[in-house]
Amino acid sequence: MNGRIIRALIQKDIKVFFSNQFFALITGLALVAYAGIYFAMPSTVDETIEMAIFAPALPQQFADSMGDEGVVLKNMESKAALETAVTDNEYAVGVIIPESLNQALASGEQGKIELYFSPEFPEELKEVYVIFFEEIGYNLSGQRLNIEVNEEILGVDRAGNQIPQREKMLPLFAVLILTMETLGLASLISGEIEAGTLQALLITPMRMEGLFVAKGTVGVGLAFFQAVVLMAVTGGLSQQPLLIIVALLLGSLLVTGLGFLLASVATDLMSVMSWGVPIILLLSLPAISLLLPGLTTNWVKVLPSYYLIDTVYQAVNFNLGWADAGSNLLILAAFALVFMGMGIVVLRRKFQ
Repeated sequence: MNGRIIRALIQKDIKVFFSNQFFALITGLALVAYAGIYFAMPSTVDETIEMAIFAPALPQQFADSMGDEGVVLKNMESKAALETAVTDNEYAVGVIIPESLNQALASGEQGKIELYFSPEFPEELKEVYVIFFEEIGYNLSGQRLNIEVNEEILGVDRAGNQIPQREKMLPLFAVLILTMETLGLASLISGEIEAGTLQALLITPMRMEGLFVAKGTVGVGLAFFQAVVLMAVTGGLSQQPLLIIVALLLGSLLVTGLGFLLASVATDLMSVMSWGVPIILLLSLPAISLLLPGLTTNWVKVLPSYYLIDTVYQAVNFNLGWADAGSNLLILAAFALVFMGMGIVVLRRKFQ
């Protein structure tokens, strides 16, 4: 392989890539937009619930019980003020405790608490609040349900230490950055194939191996550089930076292989988009499942992006070490080699 020719081809490809106004704009805009979205989102998680309350004679035991459950009570001046606040969705839930509650409970009579829900309050959660207040009523009256409940947290208990949504979105942003460069590389190669540029290059001292080295270097370099910049700007490299960089490098190899495969079936920008967008959505599913738990099941582990996303997410938020990330990195490396190999084989046949 001629190093001088490869360097010249790499320089040419980078210039051609950024001469495409669409991909040049998307590349810069996406990086700025993802960083902007990240910093615009809250950096902490509020684990308390605010509730409107009107209680002329609020039992202190009741207030203590609510505080223990993470409920912040906002006192209203009147019943009408509470109803207005809940109707306007200022508070999702409101509770009215009459002055007669203490006397009723002391005499063994049935007490009455009025619950109000905003129009947008989820129907399936209303019964939970009703049961919650019934249990508090039992406690206030000195009675307890004749049931023993043993509590056990399965997995890591994150109470008081929840992960902010923006930290969960970082792996999604990284995957989107990587896959967008897949489209750019595929568009670049497919355009050169249709124009006959690559076939003409092979008549020169340039060999097929050198051609793939140059194209692969451009694809991996552009994707990897932007992903690292995004992680660095957002503070994603503050923990286990080398581990995250290795994972992003393997992810860049993976998407470059996908870019070769796309280039072998696409003929222009529109066909690249029509093939590439479904692939981007598919590769993003493991990251979306972090934001919406329960949306997917273990089948997402068949997607190669799962091992990149899981590694980045665990390293950024839980300081995942090399020993624990080893299996993810090996599987990701295997996927990267397979897709890169497939892309080279299929694209080579198209050249021939």
